[in-house]
Amino acid sequence: MEASEEKQHPFPTVRSGLPLTAPFDWLRSGADDLKACGFASLFYGMCFAAAGALLLLAFRHAVQLVTAVTTGFMLVGPFFAIGLYELSRRREAGEPLHLIATLMVWRRNLGAIGIYSLILIVLYLVWARASLVMFALFYQGGMPTLESFIAQITRFDNIEFLLAYLAVGGLFAGLVFAFSVVSIPMMLDRQQDAVTAMLASFLALVRNLPMMLVWGALIVLLTAIGFATAFIGLIVLMPLVGHATWHAYRALIEARTP
Repeated sequence: MEASEEKQHPFPTVRSGLPLTAPFDWLRSGADDLKACGFASLFYGMCFAAAGALLLLAFRHAVQLVTAVTTGFMLVGPFFAIGLYELSRRREAGEPLHLIATLMVWRRNLGAIGIYSLILIVLYLVWARASLVMFALFYQGGMPTLESFIAQITRFDNIEFLLAYLAVGGLFAGLVFAFSVVSIPMMLDRQQDAVTAMLASFLALVRNLPMMLVWGALIVLLTAIGFATAFIGLIVLMPLVGHATWHAYRALIEARTP
């Protein structure tokens, strides 16, 4: 009987009409998770911050690669936050909040998460190539140092380049956001396949577009603050976003009936 019901209702029920203030509720719930999980959450934040700093150090002499790598870092963020989703799930279920138990949680649905991760990697590589093309086509005045590049951005020099870079980068970021809003939490929680999870994420975006634009803007803002603080802010802000994403999943997708 259960198998028959599963065949009749293979696709998750996506809610619609959530208020514009919902993302702020998710952030408040995420902050509660962050406080409850303590070091286990901050560990993932430290990994985000360390990865950002290492990438900047490795490519500091090639600004065109720095921008591609750091902005592309946001594209693969949903996968690296999987341990944070598991911590929120454990807190919700009343299970122990141990870091060790979350490190290999991706193995719970290895096939689906593996397919999704491969898609993210491909998008990341395409974006890195597109970023280099943007520099080649639109950047004027020779390749700058990282310091002069930041100074030019703050002065809005090379405005054609900035507009083109933001447009193309926004396209990639929007694509990833559309298909990752709830996909990994769903694969983790419901053992959902990758295609169904990504389609459910896209449907959640479409059905709640104004509210999801607010959520996307908050993610960009918090990530930008993390970058602007020399990645130190990511130690707290990335766990906050990760935990909040779990609560976004709970709000957007109806719980599966037993």
